[in-house]
Amino acid sequence: MNIYIRNLSPKTLCSELLGCFEAFGKVEDVSISTYTVEGQSRAPGFVEMSSKKQGLEAIAGLHGRELSGNLLQIQGG
Repeated sequence: MNIYIRNLSPKTLCSELLGCFEAFGKVEDVSISTYTVEGQSRAPGFVEMSSKKQGLEAIAGLHGRELSGNLLQIQGG
């Protein structure tokens, strides 16, 4: 299951994101894109979980959780 994470701090590392999601199951891939919009740094993240069940559990458990000072906004796809 592909998961899109918004509102990541620009300081967040892939290893930190991986650690959060691994608590819910097997993670296939983690990436963080960085770019600048209107002078502010944005850093969306992408996580691929091995199953939809694990992905939905991760979304439920992590949406709104603080990581590196920002509250995570998570959507599954």
